[in-house]
Amino acid sequence: MRSELLRFDDWTNPVPPVEREVVSMTEETDAKLPPLLFVPGLGHGAWAFAEHWMPAAAARGFAAYALTPRPGGDLRAQAHDVVQVAASLPRQTVLVGHGAGALVVAYAMGRYPARAAVLAAPVMDGWPALGAALRVNPLGTLPALFGGRLRLHRKQLFGPDMPGERADEIIARLDARPRRELVTHGPAPRPAGNPPVLVVGSPDDRVVPRTSLDRTAARYGGAPLLFPGMGHELLLEAAWAEPIAAILDWLGKELET
Repeated sequence: MRSELLRFDDWTNPVPPVEREVVSMTEETDAKLPPLLFVPGLGHGAWAFAEHWMPAAAARGFAAYALTPRPGGDLRAQAHDVVQVAASLPRQTVLVGHGAGALVVAYAMGRYPARAAVLAAPVMDGWPALGAALRVNPLGTLPALFGGRLRLHRKQLFGPDMPGERADEIIARLDARPRRELVTHGPAPRPAGNPPVLVVGSPDDRVVPRTSLDRTAARYGGAPLLFPGMGHELLLEAAWAEPIAAILDWLGKELET
């Protein structure tokens, strides 16, 4: 993995400024704990974390923030936004990314020395995810190959315990338009400061194959923490409380070291 604290592009082709949408939950939090910055995945906004995981983190004393990806922003611009928001927070920040947002976090870690990072159901290599989407939902996936909207269905995103009506409500809020760079990007840079990194996912995820979870976790020196029976949407699943509780428990142990 390569380090990218300074890049020539930053001087010759700076990322355009944008008004960022950041949702925060900071009341009655412990000032000694690092803030958490949640980065949503493809088609999601800050609302996806504000549903469950942000309140759960705030209840454990963590100041919680979530950043909505800039419209039409490429990977470099999205990572830039994460770095800028993290650097503006009062303490060294924990970065938490879901899906393609985990890829953004991986790139941001090359520029920002995070306190720790969590990659949830990470889409780090778009080719396996694309192959899985074509197998499970070919008609909904093909338009996205030509710049259209990725039309998802509940079997791709949720486990069998998720109520159908609730799953459809969430899917209706998604506006997933994949960029080509999800499959053409280079390797993520080496994290600045060597933070601890936790990879969480499900062996039953129909977006991210188990082999991808293993490969990503090994890249950061560990093994994935798995939640069988859940789908890709760990943060919105019926059993959403299990992954965030485990993440916060892991983070508590890391902060003690």
